[in-house]
Amino acid sequence: MKHLSPVVISLGGSIVVPKTGIDIAFLKRFYKLIRHEIACGQRFIIVVGGGHTAREYQKAARGIVCLTREDVDWLGIHATRLNGHLLRAIFRKEATHRVVKDPTKPLAWHDAVLIAAGWKPGWSTDYIAVRLAKKYNATRIINLTNIDAVYDRDPSKYKGAQPIDKISWKAFRKIVGSKWEPGANTPFDPVASKLADRWAMEVVITKGMDLKNLQKILDKKTFVGTVIAS
Repeated sequence: MKHLSPVVISLGGSIVVPKTGIDIAFLKRFYKLIRHEIACGQRFIIVVGGGHTAREYQKAARGIVCLTREDVDWLGIHATRLNGHLLRAIFRKEATHRVVKDPTKPLAWHDAVLIAAGWKPGWSTDYIAVRLAKKYNATRIINLTNIDAVYDRDPSKYKGAQPIDKISWKAFRKIVGSKWEPGANTPFDPVASKLADRWAMEVVITKGMDLKNLQKILDKKTFVGTVIAS
């Protein structure tokens, strides 16, 4: 069967590990959806974040000492790798038997799924997703996060905030700025955004828990979310 271009998913760690713990019900549904798409010839690159696990470790360390930025980052990175190994274990039959940690290293990828996690301080998992998308000739990244779209204003502060269906990279980068901070709560990392803009990639921001909506995205149907493109 001829393989399609890989679908790159930047899976927010807060979707996998919210405050209530590992969301097994979500992972079961996610696994079922991805396996269905694999049966249709699709391949996936899944880059996972650290979620609540990262924040709990960072909080614990901060409760004892004043953490350096580098150590905050490393705690988050190792949390992403733990989540990455969780996904790799779930997709054992479908995925390459290693979690990608360095997107710049050569890798012969022949399986249906490639799992990736954090790399090193200063670079988010969104950035890893962009690098891997470029490496494997994908032009679209689906960012599964805890918001349903990008808004013109912070919806938690402004009742009249409106969702944006489509936005240019130039306008989006004005919203998120140019610097990335470990644990920053932005729809898509500013450094990754700069790179995606340079490489003319399309990023979809959508609510990760809504897998019916994800199916619509994969099927190229009308969906809820924001498209960021040049």
